[in-house]
Amino acid sequence: MTSPRSRALDAAIDLLGTEGLRALTHVRVDDRAGIPRGSTSNYFRTRAALLGGVVERISERETPQVGESLAPTSAEALIEALGALVVYTTTVQRTLTAARLVLFMEASHDPTLRESLSARRHALEADAVPALARLGSSDPVTGAAAVMACAEGLILHRIARGDETDPRPALELVMRAALA
Repeated sequence: MTSPRSRALDAAIDLLGTEGLRALTHVRVDDRAGIPRGSTSNYFRTRAALLGGVVERISERETPQVGESLAPTSAEALIEALGALVVYTTTVQRTLTAARLVLFMEASHDPTLRESLSARRHALEADAVPALARLGSSDPVTGAAAVMACAEGLILHRIARGDETDPRPALELVMRAALA
């Protein structure tokens, strides 16, 4: 059984991903989570604390899929895994991904949120560096940054524009450059 705190965070993600930032209030989170009114406020006294909790919860929910994508031992397998991850995050996990994108925009005005999201991004890049190094990249740090930027751009376009283009050709182009 999921804890009331986790249910509140999942409800906050759902609100952000389906209705946007303005929909996020403590009362609406309580209602969406099916927990007693005032519960979310007890866990997260301020809106900033709630947003910080949402960032952590998104990370908890995304980390297993990302980790699996970075395990392949060939460039082709990595391209395929990253392409599948882009599709997964924009279909099955669409609401969670849309919530993350809402947080990205809010982070442009909120240094604390920006720092939290940046830490998560740096961790993901750091996880990609060994995969690119194993595949022979001469500069796996820059390569990881380029591959991550490409994947993020593809995800943004799939969510914001409804672009259903196969992500693998773009990922392959960037991956080949990262491995050159």
